[in-house]
Amino acid sequence: MPIEFARNGDVEIAYERLGNPDGEPLLLIMGTALQMVMWPDGLCDALAAGGFAVARFDNRDAGLTTHFPQAGRPGLAKDWFRAEKVAAYRLEDMADDTVAVMSALGWEDAHLLGASLGGTIALMTALRHPARVRTLSLASTYAGWKRGRVNLATVTRLMLAQGLRRYPPGREGYVRRFVDGMRVLASPGHPPDEAWWREAAALSYDRRPDPEGGPARQSAAVGATGDLLPRLPAITAPTLVVHGRNDPMIRPRAAVEIAGAVPGARLVLYPGMGHELPRALWPSIAAEVRALASGSPADAAPS
Repeated sequence: MPIEFARNGDVEIAYERLGNPDGEPLLLIMGTALQMVMWPDGLCDALAAGGFAVARFDNRDAGLTTHFPQAGRPGLAKDWFRAEKVAAYRLEDMADDTVAVMSALGWEDAHLLGASLGGTIALMTALRHPARVRTLSLASTYAGWKRGRVNLATVTRLMLAQGLRRYPPGREGYVRRFVDGMRVLASPGHPPDEAWWREAAALSYDRRPDPEGGPARQSAAVGATGDLLPRLPAITAPTLVVHGRNDPMIRPRAAVEIAGAVPGARLVLYPGMGHELPRALWPSIAAEVRALASGSPADAAPS
């Protein structure tokens, strides 16, 4: 499908429609530093087969959506501990981007599925715009910045895995760097899908390589907004929390926190799943999202 654009003030947001346009609206929100093409087509197909009209978009500072290089690159310490002083924008702005995409699609409301940072954006959207959210599905996510939710040892491993190697310039170096990062985040209970990682990274590079400082600015937005957990009991949308028991980046207890705070939330912890959405779990995840939208228990059990 062709790329379309929504607007939130001066920010132009790239999005695309997938699957049956007559289905129930489902908007996918991706995580830090990742473009919308990082939503696997196979998972999108499974969701569309479940009766959803699927759309996905590039967050600000990613892909074809407006970038903020003029804001500079926050340092790691400033990002997490003094983010309110250095953030170019906040999580609230990213939630407003989400609603702008829904409006451009002609959707008064929609089901939301967010992964990692995308789940945190989805939480803020449900808090800030409750009438626009039908259901809330959260994968590998956390309720905003608080020490102990993000595994700093994994952040260090990720930085070392990518920072100590010399990569060739251009597309091939970009792809190798991404694959090295995914090896740190991968699911120990599932075969690494390196062919798909390479394909998705190459497509991301061809669309637009990561902007300088974009991932740090996105992360600073979360830090500037702070801990959402005390606010989650106000969420009224039916909520699903999906997380890997072996997630090396976002500790599983972050999912338990969310499920305990949002009234009536369903928690699904998958053994062997890391900080990704393994191919073998796509049918189960799609079934869980469909069951949430239908208001009935899912048939698929965690693998």
